[in-house]
Amino acid sequence: MDTATSRPTSAVELHADVVDAGILFLRIVFGGLLTAAGLQKLFGWFGGQGLTATGAMFADLGYRPGMFFAAVAGTLEAVGGTLLLLGLFTPLACAIVLGVMINAASVTWSGGLFGPTGYQMALLYATAAVAIACTGAGRLALDTGRAWHREGAAWAAASIGLGVASAVGVLLLKTVL
Repeated sequence: MDTATSRPTSAVELHADVVDAGILFLRIVFGGLLTAAGLQKLFGWFGGQGLTATGAMFADLGYRPGMFFAAVAGTLEAVGGTLLLLGLFTPLACAIVLGVMINAASVTWSGGLFGPTGYQMALLYATAAVAIACTGAGRLALDTGRAWHREGAAWAAASIGLGVASAVGVLLLKTVL
């Protein structure tokens, strides 16, 4: 990087800047949509149903008590989405999102991949969470330069493992409640 002009001086630096911009764009759109989905569940914002109706839907899907599981899902979506949008505590944010999306895929599995009740969106969101866990949040993130900044293969594996383990835990809890 040419410090006098703050411009990339090589093709590698330019490529890194473009990659960071792409990851930032992904995080903003993905995190923003996920945050909005959580707020739809919790408060009925952005055309959502709100907690009471979402709780009834969760109960119909076998998540009982429905209001509890709807509140947990909405909160996790809002928190995980916001953390991703900001690039803050990124491995934890990815684990949160992956866990929620595995549960979403499990209840929509019978609808097939495509269609109005399919698991296409849950798979897409889970894939984005895994991709960000693997790449990190990029240099344009609040994690960058902080003592808690974590990325790399070990953190990606831990993030994915925690997301899968938490999803399995919730699915097991669902069967006993």
